[in-house]
Amino acid sequence: MHKLALCASTGVLICLSFRVEAQEIDSVPGSASRTPETVADQIKDPTERSAFLAISRTSDPPKLSALSRSFLEKYPRSAFLAAVAETAARSSFDLNDFKSGLEYAHLSLSLLPENPLLLVAVADVQAALQQNEAAIASARDALDYLDRFGHPAAIPEHDWPDFKRRQQATAWFVIGRALVNEALQDPNHDSASPSRKSFLQQAISSLNHARALKPEDMEIIYLLGVAHLSANESSQAALAFAAVYRKNTELAPKAREQLSAIYQAAKPAAQSFDDFVSNLDRQANSLSPSPLTETQTSATRQPAYAGSETCSRCHVDIYRQWSQSGMAKMLRPYLPQNVIGDFEKKNEFFTGDETLYRDGKLEITPHDNRALFARMVIRGGRHYFDIKESDGRWHSYPVDYIIGSKWQQAYATKLPNGQIHVFPIQYSAVAKQWLNYWKIIDSPGSERANPANWEKLDGSTSYQLNCAVCHTSQLRNTLGGGLALDHVVFREPGIGCEMCHGPSAGHVEAMTTGRFYAKQPLEPPVDFRRVANREFVAICAQCHMQSNVHQGNGQGELNYSSSGTFFLKSAALPLGEFTRGAFFRDGRFTQATFMVEALERSQCFRKGQASCGTCHDPHGHDQSSNLTSLKFKDQPDRMCTGCHTQFQDKTRAAAHSHHSIDSEASRCVECHMPRIVDGMLLRVRSHQIDDIPNAEMTLRFGEEDSPNACLLCHSDRNPEWVQGQLRSWKINRNINPGKG
Repeated sequence: MHKLALCASTGVLICLSFRVEAQEIDSVPGSASRTPETVADQIKDPTERSAFLAISRTSDPPKLSALSRSFLEKYPRSAFLAAVAETAARSSFDLNDFKSGLEYAHLSLSLLPENPLLLVAVADVQAALQQNEAAIASARDALDYLDRFGHPAAIPEHDWPDFKRRQQATAWFVIGRALVNEALQDPNHDSASPSRKSFLQQAISSLNHARALKPEDMEIIYLLGVAHLSANESSQAALAFAAVYRKNTELAPKAREQLSAIYQAAKPAAQSFDDFVSNLDRQANSLSPSPLTETQTSATRQPAYAGSETCSRCHVDIYRQWSQSGMAKMLRPYLPQNVIGDFEKKNEFFTGDETLYRDGKLEITPHDNRALFARMVIRGGRHYFDIKESDGRWHSYPVDYIIGSKWQQAYATKLPNGQIHVFPIQYSAVAKQWLNYWKIIDSPGSERANPANWEKLDGSTSYQLNCAVCHTSQLRNTLGGGLALDHVVFREPGIGCEMCHGPSAGHVEAMTTGRFYAKQPLEPPVDFRRVANREFVAICAQCHMQSNVHQGNGQGELNYSSSGTFFLKSAALPLGEFTRGAFFRDGRFTQATFMVEALERSQCFRKGQASCGTCHDPHGHDQSSNLTSLKFKDQPDRMCTGCHTQFQDKTRAAAHSHHSIDSEASRCVECHMPRIVDGMLLRVRSHQIDDIPNAEMTLRFGEEDSPNACLLCHSDRNPEWVQGQLRSWKINRNINPGKG
C-alpha cells in the first residue's frame, strides 16, 4: 500500500472522530453558535460514554481494534457508530486485516459518507487488493470532499493545507495505481489497444497530479515510470526511473533494473550506463517542475450591481412573481400589513413552560413557576415587543424589520447605533402561537435560546452576525472584516435578483444601448437554463447549505464577490462536527437546513444532472397555494420522469411502485423523498432524492431514529413486515426483470 494514506492512522486521524466542537443547527458556522462540546459530551448513557472515552484515549492498534469492535457489538444502536466504525477500520488496516477494515469502513461511510480522510485510506486498501473500480470511486469521492470541506477541528488551520495536500496526493496516486492495474489486466494484451492506451493515459495524468502535490514521493514517480513504460513511452519512463534511482531510496534497486532494461533496449552507441543516467539527470534538471494543481481564483473584475428594481423594467412578470416569493420576503422593512404574528389576542410569552417538539408534533405544557417575559402589542398602529428585563421593569422595542413570511416569522429592532437585533420570540404560523424556537432546536445551554440574554443585545441576538448573510443581498463589512455586530451593511433586504444571477449593470447598459455582447452561461446575469447542475446548486448553496462557512473575502464582501466568480465558494464545515440533532442515527439529515447537503448525496445529483431548478421555480408562482414553489405541484411525478423517462409509462410506474398508479403511495416522492425532515415545526421532504426504504436500518435503530417511508403510511405495520415486502419485491423483480 501507499505509505501516505495510513501513516497516521493511530494518531491524528483517529482523533478526528472524537475531538470536535459542536455546531448548532440552523445557525451560521463560525459565529458564536459553536460550543466546546465534545462527542463524548453528547453521549447520555454513562457506560457507553465510558467505552467511547476508552477508545479515544488509546493509540495501540491491537487494543484500539479490540475496544472499537467491542463497542460496536455492545452498542449497535449508538448514535456514534460512524466514529467508532472508522476507528475499527483504521486499526484493522494497521493490523493488515484489510477485509475487516473495509467492512467497518463501509459501515462508517454508510452513516457519514462525507469523510474524505477515511475514503483516502479505503481507496488505498482497495487499490492494493486490486479492487480497481471501487478504489477509483473512493478516491474521487475523497478528492471531491477534500475540495468541499475545510479543516477538521482536530487539525489546526495552519497545518491543514499541507495535510490536505498529502491526502490529495494519495488519492491521485490511488487512481493512477488502479488505472495501471486495469491496463495491465486488459485481456487484450496488444499494447496499442484503445482501452489499454486510455487507461494508461488517464493513469499518467493522475500520477502527474499526485507528483505535483508531493514531488518528493519516490513511489509516485516510480509508478509514473511504470505507466510510461507500459505506454511505450520509454524516454519518459527513463526520466522517472532515473529520478528514483538517484534518490537512493528503497525503490532505487528496482528503478536501476528498469533503467538497465531501457538502456539495453536502446543500445546507445559509445555511451556507458552511468553516462546514460547522467544524461537523463541533465534532461530532468532542464525541465520546469510540474505546477501544483491548486485552482486559482480569477482576478476578473465583476460589473457593478444594478439592483432588483432595475430588473423589473424588462422582466416585468418575473419580477412580479419574485416579489411575492419567500426569497424577496427574507427580510423586509416593517409594514403593518406584512405582520402575521398575533399582537392582539394570544400575544403573551411565558418562560418556564415545558416545550417539546417530537415526531412532527409540538407540545407545550404550562409550568407552575412560569413567568411572563414578553407581550407583543400594537400601540398607535405600530407593532412593539414589551419585554420584562432583569431590573423588573418593562422595556418597549419597536418592530423595525420582519423576517420570513410562510411558516414562521421573526421580528427585529434597529438600535440607534445601527445594530439590528432579532427578538428571541418568534411567531409560528404552523402552531399559531409565539415560541422560543431556538430552545426547541438547540442543544441545552444554547446562549441564544435563553430569553434572559436579550437585554445584553450582543452577538447571540445580532441580525448582522447571525442572519444577514442569508437574508439580505450584497452584505459587506465596511471595515473589511468578517461577520460582526457593527459596520456590516447590505445593499438590499431579502434575496434580490443579483444574489442568484450576479451583478448585472453591464447587462443593463448593453440592453439599454442595444449593444450585442457574447457571454458564457455562468457570466452575469447567469443563464440557469445552460449551466451545469453543480454550478446551479453552488449558487443556491450560498444560503441553502447549512455547512457553508460564511467568512467573506479580503474586501469585506460577506455573501458576494466583486472579482472572480460573483458567489463565494467557502470551504464547508465538516458534517461530523454538527450536534447529533442534525442526524438520524442512520446518518440521514433531520433538518431542512441541510437541503443541499442531502441533495449532494443523491446519485441524481452526483451522476445525473439534478439541480434545485429541476423541481423548483425560484421566482415562485401561485405563492398562496404553492409555498414551496414547485414547478409541477399538481403533477409531482413529472419532476422525476423528465429524466427517468421509462416511468412515463403508467404500467411500468405502477409495477415499480407496487401501488396503484392513481394512489398517493405511487407518487415518486412518497418513497424516495419521504416527509421525515423537520423544517419550521412541520415535517418536510428529505432531499436525499434516491432514498430507498431501508428495513435493516429501521430494525437496527428503531422507527424514531431511522424513519421508514413505508411505515409512514402503513403505521399499523412494523419493520419486519417492510423487510418481508421489500424482499419479495426484489425476488419478483429478479424472476421478472421486465417489471419494475
